[in-house]
Amino acid sequence: MTSTYKDHFSGHATSYQKFRPTYPDEMFEYLASLAPRKELAWDCATGNGQAAISLSNHFSQIIATDASEKQIANAIPSSDVKYQVANAEHTQINDSSVDLITVAQALHWFDIAAFYQEAQRVLTSNGVLAVWSYRFLSVSQDLDSAVYYLYKDILDPYWPAERKLVEEGYANVDFPFKSVSVPPFNMTAEWNFSQLLGYLSTWSAVERYKAEKGSDPLLIVKDTLRDMWGDVDIAKQIQWPLSIKVGIKQ
Repeated sequence: MTSTYKDHFSGHATSYQKFRPTYPDEMFEYLASLAPRKELAWDCATGNGQAAISLSNHFSQIIATDASEKQIANAIPSSDVKYQVANAEHTQINDSSVDLITVAQALHWFDIAAFYQEAQRVLTSNGVLAVWSYRFLSVSQDLDSAVYYLYKDILDPYWPAERKLVEEGYANVDFPFKSVSVPPFNMTAEWNFSQLLGYLSTWSAVERYKAEKGSDPLLIVKDTLRDMWGDVDIAKQIQWPLSIKVGIKQ
């Protein structure tokens, strides 16, 4: 089997597990309400397992797959989640067995057409596919501008081409499922300054910049961000609007 997997995350799997924000419980409750049953959910490209853990509150069984062995090795341990190393396009999951498939901030890395075929294979009748991405973070106007300067002016050449699909909120991605209208959801976190820097360090473009230039791009903006933040120990609320596509197997 030929793999199309592009590994942008194994090199910092531990930081990814530590610093990535978590998705709202209300979203998983909503997605579970759409599923025809609550027996088996598949979290595809699970990363650190955070979505899989949330799904375990609503489904009897969870299969969580990721193509990165290091991500699976650093995933959140849970007796309710069966972690497996597997590409999104090819799994060992049984035909017509899955009630809900979730893909959190990862669809853009897939061979999307091949993944859809796999989703159609494993979904049960009226099974649900939910894919989502999160938009640019928001703290305050000044901080947002400074972080965007890092994102666009400094790191733009280092973002993989697939990142454009995230910026568009998957709006232009083909979605051959019966679409469901989804209420708005936001991801939120209460972070201090070091946690914000930790999150920024997990950006794939930061890793590529370091590899190519031998220096840390965060150092370019760190002092400016610190001055804008104020007391570095004080936590601030950070929000990421979620862009969600939900569909039912036809």
